[in-house]
Amino acid sequence: MQIKFGTDGWRGVIAREFTFDNLSLVAQATMDYLKREGLADKGLVIGYDRRFLSRDFAERVAEIAAGNGIRVWLTDGYAPTPAVSWAVRELGAGGGVMITASHNPPVYNGFKVKESFGGSARPATTKILEELVAANRGAGRGVEALPLAEARAAGTVTLFGATGGYFAQLARYVDLDLIRRAEIPVAVDPMYGAGAGLLPALLPGAFEIHGEENPNFGGQPPEPTEEHLEELCRLVESGRFRVGLALDGDADRIGAVDETGAFFSSHRIFTVILRHLFERKGLRGGVVKTVSTTRMIDLLAEKYDLPLFETPIGFKHICELMLEHDILMGGEESGGLGVKGHIPERDGVLMGLLLLEAMAMSGKGLRQLLDETMDEIGHFSYRRLDLPIDEKSKADLIARLRQDRIDTIAGHAVASTNFRDGFKFIFEDGSWLLIRPSGTEPVLRLYSEAGDPEVVTGLLAAAREIARV
Repeated sequence: MQIKFGTDGWRGVIAREFTFDNLSLVAQATMDYLKREGLADKGLVIGYDRRFLSRDFAERVAEIAAGNGIRVWLTDGYAPTPAVSWAVRELGAGGGVMITASHNPPVYNGFKVKESFGGSARPATTKILEELVAANRGAGRGVEALPLAEARAAGTVTLFGATGGYFAQLARYVDLDLIRRAEIPVAVDPMYGAGAGLLPALLPGAFEIHGEENPNFGGQPPEPTEEHLEELCRLVESGRFRVGLALDGDADRIGAVDETGAFFSSHRIFTVILRHLFERKGLRGGVVKTVSTTRMIDLLAEKYDLPLFETPIGFKHICELMLEHDILMGGEESGGLGVKGHIPERDGVLMGLLLLEAMAMSGKGLRQLLDETMDEIGHFSYRRLDLPIDEKSKADLIARLRQDRIDTIAGHAVASTNFRDGFKFIFEDGSWLLIRPSGTEPVLRLYSEAGDPEVVTGLLAAAREIARV
């Protein structure tokens, strides 16, 4: 099989694509890359989540690094991705590897590469890694490895705790004392993932559900979306809690529940945190959003006179801009958000703390904070549909959308188009529709945003007709 890196790393079904043999090929290519770029002498940080075999996979990567003469810091237990990324920065390592499939279903695992700056590998880097894997396989090159016990005895592999330095960084970024004094009743759902225990450790009194280890994630993907957070919503709706915070499988993405018990989407989280950073924390810089992210960010950036950048979907594109420009905040529709003064990386734990800090400083709930902003810039409704589609239908749809000119959808005149990532149609009133076939899954994603929820429903229905699904 051909090994391809997606929006963040290489992922596959365990025992089908994600095997020890394929993992070893990718790990050896990663070591070759580090040596080629002169980064090997700085060492490698390796972490893993709570998925099936994650620890074993991580230990195999450590053996291959050791066999290539590269020093390894291996986490002494499961760890969230942002903590591993922070450790790369803090230890001055040449890079990092995180064994995780993030929010994907339980049958998947994955291999995320972190560069020396503490963020996701850039597209140019993953392209080189893919080429190295293919070249090594074509040349029949073997894998160089040293058994873990020997590597540890030699001091080449060292176990370390990833949360100590990470917690210290979080405490520098947000006012934990203020949040604790506010005594906001908060319920936390780490979705059985690597974020389990983190927020209760930082905020004694936080109530956590689904913190136990369960590689099956309760039978659903550890993705903090509305359909997966019904229990958290019920807890907040009961009146016992004022806010709910959820983390995905490796804790780099966030979902939330507002004081009414309603799901609080990543678009709303992005909006509330951006305003908090600008107005309460006095921070400045550009703003980056992906093509499927809410227009509220455009309007806030305009209101604050901040430069706005738009990228294809995938935080690696945001990361590149955070390295090249002074970026205050970047975010994507799937719940991945990052801020300046930290690492160019998604961090669900930090975003949760920033939401609590905004509540503590304002004395208001998330819904109140959002409504204040919407009263100024306009009220918006947003929906996404994920539909199964076979590869032939997907290819046919892409060909039709590239060739056909569409002037009107559901009675709305198309004012402009954006085909940066998928096929986005923007209408005269600012509402929009995005048709985006997934590049890695047999899935068609439809997105729409408008001031009226009925308009959103109509645009999504029209998109299904266009896509013939």
